[in-house]
Amino acid sequence: MIRRSASIVLAFIWLAGCGGDGAESSDEKFTPVTIEPVRTVDLEERIEVPGQLIAKDRAEIAAEVAGRITGITLDEGTAAEAGDEVLTIDPERRTLERDRARAGVEQARAQMLEEEREFARVAQLRGQKVASQTRLDEAETRRTLAKSRLRAAEAELGVAERALRDATVRAPFAGMIARRFVSRGEYVSPGQKLFELVSLHPIEIEFRLTETDSGRVAPDQRVALRVAPYPDTVFEGRVTVIAPVIDEHSRTLRVKAQVDNSDGRLRPGLFARVDLGVAKRSGVKMVPQAAVLQRADGAVVFRATDDGRVERVVVETGLFDDDTVEIVSGIEAGDRIVVRGHFRLTDGQPVSFRTPSGEAVDPATPDVAGSPR
Repeated sequence: MIRRSASIVLAFIWLAGCGGDGAESSDEKFTPVTIEPVRTVDLEERIEVPGQLIAKDRAEIAAEVAGRITGITLDEGTAAEAGDEVLTIDPERRTLERDRARAGVEQARAQMLEEEREFARVAQLRGQKVASQTRLDEAETRRTLAKSRLRAAEAELGVAERALRDATVRAPFAGMIARRFVSRGEYVSPGQKLFELVSLHPIEIEFRLTETDSGRVAPDQRVALRVAPYPDTVFEGRVTVIAPVIDEHSRTLRVKAQVDNSDGRLRPGLFARVDLGVAKRSGVKMVPQAAVLQRADGAVVFRATDDGRVERVVVETGLFDDDTVEIVSGIEAGDRIVVRGHFRLTDGQPVSFRTPSGEAVDPATPDVAGSPR
């Protein structure tokens, strides 16, 4: 009786163990997910980017000589042509300094001529054995010093003439006097700001293109732009500057275009929308935006496999269009990706596939809309 009871107990334990394994395998969970195929479309995308109007030339003109402001010819808001007089810094004083320098040159020249004659006379006497070599050397030294003094006086005259020219401050280029920093009667020092000059025609628009669009711009390409003050007017320009490198921080390309502004309506600092036209692309892979998850290693999608599981794929995204997004790399056209129920999925997890309408999909069945590849 004891041996039989023990046998019954052992048999029960063995059956329980077998039954437990079967229950465990049958209880494996299949997460229901909705899948859709990766589709390709032909896109016509209009490239529009924000930009800012900037002056082609803009400078803050500073004083080059010290003195008192004695006259202001052109005030703020006044147009100036290149070379126009804007203000003066005590030109009368500079004129006197120039005249004094001229007198110094004449005096030094007369002294040099005198030393030249003296040297010639001593040289003649030396030839006649009347004057000594020492006397001739001294005469030559005085002549050399006289020449040096003349060159120094001429340099001083040049500085004085330059100061006289700088006393009349002129516009270095055509533009508008945007701001004036000094007033008549004020004493200024070299380097002190006097006024700001801004060129308005032509004007430039500066904008940036994404790395993806960087190949769609070329020198002399026509662009169109709109500004808020004139919403119904389209201004045209041509690309003049394309940066040679992509900015490593923003991953964008800096571009400038030149715009006609002969009527003066456009002003530096205005925000503008730049239109580079329509770009046509065929065979663009698009998926629903809901299918793309943002993770630490980048954009991620889950692709369905033939054995009823999903695999985690890192993808590169491109253009966003309504509720879809372009996939540049990572998956191919025809791949089936999870668009719903994927937030807690892991790589290789078993799932049960559903179409967007809720119908179950057999992963082994080919050519079924929504079935895995």
